[in-house]
Amino acid sequence: MSDNMQTAPQTILCDMCSDEDRKPARKTCMKCEISMCVQHLQAHLTTPVLLQTHPLTEPMALDGNTKCPQHGKLLEYYCLDDMTCVCVSCAIEDQHRLHNMKTFPTAHRELMEKLRAEQQALQEKTDDENVGLEKWEKKEREKVGRCSVRLLEAVTKLRDISLTSVQSSVSARMVSIRTSKSSMQAAQSEKDAFRFLQLYSQVHQDLEKAKAVDLRRGLEPGNDRDKLVEEIRQSGEKMLKQASHFLGSLLTLVDPENHQELGATGSDLIFEPQTAAPSMSLSKDKRKVFYNSWLGQCSATLLIGGDESTPNFQRWTVSLTKESDWMVGLCDKKSATNLQNGPVYGLHCEDNRLSCAMMVDDVSTDASSSSEGLRVQKTGQCRVSSSLLSHQGEDGDEDAPIPETVEVFWNFTASTLSFFSRTGQYQREEMITLEMSLNNWDLVPFVRLGKENVQNSTQQQWLCSCGRFNSSSQSFCKYCKKMFPGPFTTELVCELR
Repeated sequence: MSDNMQTAPQTILCDMCSDEDRKPARKTCMKCEISMCVQHLQAHLTTPVLLQTHPLTEPMALDGNTKCPQHGKLLEYYCLDDMTCVCVSCAIEDQHRLHNMKTFPTAHRELMEKLRAEQQALQEKTDDENVGLEKWEKKEREKVGRCSVRLLEAVTKLRDISLTSVQSSVSARMVSIRTSKSSMQAAQSEKDAFRFLQLYSQVHQDLEKAKAVDLRRGLEPGNDRDKLVEEIRQSGEKMLKQASHFLGSLLTLVDPENHQELGATGSDLIFEPQTAAPSMSLSKDKRKVFYNSWLGQCSATLLIGGDESTPNFQRWTVSLTKESDWMVGLCDKKSATNLQNGPVYGLHCEDNRLSCAMMVDDVSTDASSSSEGLRVQKTGQCRVSSSLLSHQGEDGDEDAPIPETVEVFWNFTASTLSFFSRTGQYQREEMITLEMSLNNWDLVPFVRLGKENVQNSTQQQWLCSCGRFNSSSQSFCKYCKKMFPGPFTTELVCELR
């Protein structure tokens, strides 16, 4: 018999019939532990005591699974919390006594209704996802198709312009060769010596011109060539951008987590200042932070908000100046104005040295990266754990390179926080991943900036048109309220990408 052939269901026979004439069972009594045919079932159906206290099921083979292995009593109830059958002792005495208990018929009815509802929801979700998948496929095909068409058009146009121009130039140079051939043929056909010698001088000039022609030289020097070279250069730069965009579209389609385009996920992000020095200002769109060096020291803590994150992860990218100390990561929203109160998970740059900084109650938090100089200290109610990041460079320097653009990836499901150095439009290099302890903190993205002015601004003053002096730490006159005329040296220190 083939192994793939299904075995017919076993027929359960009545345990009360004689061995010579056993009829198929109609029900099985779990308490009596017997199966009964229609005739022998009548007593269970007509006797009130048996009807109320003896649970009946569909015919089944009894192999001892109707008794509680712990108490040896009949299994009569179903625990919805633990999804298991229990006896009366389990239901009222042991670990199930506070759980949601149902009789078998009630549990069967409720779970069947729940299963139908879940089946219907799953079917609707499948239908919706099929429609969504079709729309997604059409959208992606159109997007990649548009990129490839634009790239092909740019390449074709650039090729045609170059070939047509060079062809025209070569055709013009071919005139000299054709002219020399005609002159030589004319001279060779002349039989008169005097007339031949009169023609030879011109033939010689035409031949020399033909010999000087270089068909591989490209265009002749001049304005036409210069204009074409500039046009090719500009078109080529556009073509490279289109090729990069096309490549990025394919990489994002195949591996969106690791090859998302720089700035593609953070278009709605904005800075929300918690603390800021007078020397710092935000752009109108709240995505750039500027520093006025004339106004002295600057420091700020800014939350990053406004982005609609997915249920499983959140991503943001920040560009930072090398001249400023900074920290990027997650902090508790309640302690954003004072990060020392923690908790904090972040990447810290101080004095051009890179480290991971964690201010948490549990110092068992792990950093999956090469580190040295682990420092742990007590600050308030949180412990500060700082691991210096190292990277062996080609020149032997073991300090990790300071990234200009940092991408942060917060995985909610895995409870991890990863930091990447963006090395290109679609490329990134992982620096460190922090394993975060589970908690109920309201964690939010943040950026902490700090910078000291190289000048001693406290000793400088400026004279207002009203005739009074003001401190250099003020941008307007405290007497007449006029703005300081400058010069201000404003620089970009932080930007959301």
